[in-house]
Amino acid sequence: MTYPQGTSDAILERMLALHPKIIDLTLDRMWRLLNALDQPQKKLPSVIHLAGTNGKGSTQAMIRAGLEVAGKRVHAYTSPHLARFHERIRLAGELIAEDELSAILDECWDANNRENITYFEITTCAALLAFSRVAADYTLLEVGLGGRLDATNVIEDPELTIITPVSIDHEQFLGDTVSKIAAEKAGIIKRGVPVVVGPQSDAALEVIEATADRLGAPVLAYGQHWHVHREFGRLVFQDDNGLLDLPLPALPGAHQIQNAGAAIAALRFLGCSAEDCEGAMRTVEWPARMQRLRRGPLLDAAPAAEVWLDGGHNAAAGEALAALVSEMPQKPTHLICGMLNTKDTSSYLTPLSQVAESLHAVSIPGEANTLPAAETAQHARAVGLTAHIAPSVTDAISEISGSTPDSRVVICGSLYLAGSILKDHA
Repeated sequence: MTYPQGTSDAILERMLALHPKIIDLTLDRMWRLLNALDQPQKKLPSVIHLAGTNGKGSTQAMIRAGLEVAGKRVHAYTSPHLARFHERIRLAGELIAEDELSAILDECWDANNRENITYFEITTCAALLAFSRVAADYTLLEVGLGGRLDATNVIEDPELTIITPVSIDHEQFLGDTVSKIAAEKAGIIKRGVPVVVGPQSDAALEVIEATADRLGAPVLAYGQHWHVHREFGRLVFQDDNGLLDLPLPALPGAHQIQNAGAAIAALRFLGCSAEDCEGAMRTVEWPARMQRLRRGPLLDAAPAAEVWLDGGHNAAAGEALAALVSEMPQKPTHLICGMLNTKDTSSYLTPLSQVAESLHAVSIPGEANTLPAAETAQHARAVGLTAHIAPSVTDAISEISGSTPDSRVVICGSLYLAGSILKDHA
């Protein structure tokens, strides 16, 4: 697609051609461009750096909500975006404006001087440059992939680091065991800087604690230094500062209890009050994390159905989604699934086979790395799901609605699929 000259979309399209690989983990190109931009990473408000396999985005969203309830101005960087690139860069609480984004991208393009650099690297530099020029109290940085060699890992002295649950994902880049992947995630830990650690397997926790010990970084770990659980429809959090009885987070799902615990541990470390933590639970918003769609063309095609959208895409996300569906009021549940060809589709679908009556497989529109719908359907059948192939999500939901009008439909498998849906349902 060709975009109007000078728009952010046109500049981003140009940037895609600067490096032949989408992922090429090293920090050398980051350091070169940051030097050319006069080191914006050293001019940021206090940085909170988040890594992990699952829950980074939700945890970041809860921390941002709590800080904003406390009256703080917060920058936030996340990826990937869903509908528009602007979602990745939030300046003092507001998504970056188009004119500001275009100007920052152009500045980074000129400073890079057509040298090799990946799309994620140059756009991360753009985010850091934008953050460095707007006054705020905190900067929340979410790792894109891994941690040790991720483009965000150029902050030498963050105020806090956070590692959410680590599991198998991106094995071709991070390693084929949880221990190896945890070592990459633990690469964000900095000397003497406290690290909040979410629930982990023994193998992952051992690696994280060893890294923290080597760097003299105080550890605030789930199950040791803080605890969180659900009790009588409330969230109960406890640490050395005492017990908090809070509302459940506005983001649904049992897995969000653990994400909320990590967020509250971070907020307490930052000096936030019980009222700030309560506000975080009540006001947090994070799209495509089991988000119910309330309007748009898909609802027009299935007016009697519940339609939900979830962007989880690995085995742990499949387990979390299955657990959430099993807790919902009983209703026929049908999946519409599209995945990338880099994901372990069978591991994602196996837990979902226990809670869904059928799956309609789709290819992700406009995504070169989509798994073809026929292959997704093949994986689904292999784990015991009744699977169909649909040319589009609209076709799939029309077919489901025609046979079971009042069913629950869950569109799942990829943030890229979720993004294509949200473009029409914003």
